[in-house]
Amino acid sequence: MAKAIKVAAPAERRLSVGTWVRRIVFYIAVVLFWQGIVSLHIWPEYALPGPLEVLNALILGLQSGLFVLASLVSLQRMLIGYAISMVIGVLLGILIGRVRVAEETLGTLVMGLQALPSVCWLPLAVLWFGLSEQAIIFVVVMGALFSITLGVVNGIKNTPPIYLNAARTLGARGIALATQVILPAAMPAILNGFKQGWGFAWRSLMAGELLFASLSLGNQLQAGRDLNDAAKVLAVMLVIIAIGVIIDSLLFATLERRLRERWGLQR
Repeated sequence: MAKAIKVAAPAERRLSVGTWVRRIVFYIAVVLFWQGIVSLHIWPEYALPGPLEVLNALILGLQSGLFVLASLVSLQRMLIGYAISMVIGVLLGILIGRVRVAEETLGTLVMGLQALPSVCWLPLAVLWFGLSEQAIIFVVVMGALFSITLGVVNGIKNTPPIYLNAARTLGARGIALATQVILPAAMPAILNGFKQGWGFAWRSLMAGELLFASLSLGNQLQAGRDLNDAAKVLAVMLVIIAIGVIIDSLLFATLERRLRERWGLQR
């Protein structure tokens, strides 16, 4: 067994190094392709700046602290809205997943609202709350809520009956059945709903901030557009992408890996 572990470790390291090499080569190719398009002068320079101009705008925004402060403001709004959507979504999901009447009524409404693009809530949010923090947080909540709810519902509904029957045979009931059997079995679907909800909420936040004149990433996008500064717009887009990738890698990817390890699916 020890020899197998020692052999596997270098193989895993080679796989990791190879993955990073392929990624680096790919992104170098993307940057070179981007520079090639710019060199053709299909669009004016102010509309499509080159990689160096965008890099300079990114460095300037980071050094001035503007992008950092804007990121913190956006993340604060995101965390508040997402936390609210998690609480409501989990409760709704449990209700719909465990109560047949709720599934037949409320479940159909949630399914229909899930198909509605979250940006459609923007006009209603402005009418209800005006151009305010509450309006943006409302849009974030509506962006994540239904994905989280359906993730919980699917997790509960897809729990293998054999698990439930075995647990009931052993005397598990009520809270013990929910926490020790249903929740662990449903966790992959629930986590998928959380991840999907985060993605929808992040997009909703950027759309909402485009309308709200305050320091934020969305507002920086709007400022770049107003100034015809495409380099700044692209630099802010890179910051938004980086935040999304970091959160996915540190939070959701880590949780997914632990779930796969627990279920013996890690490869």
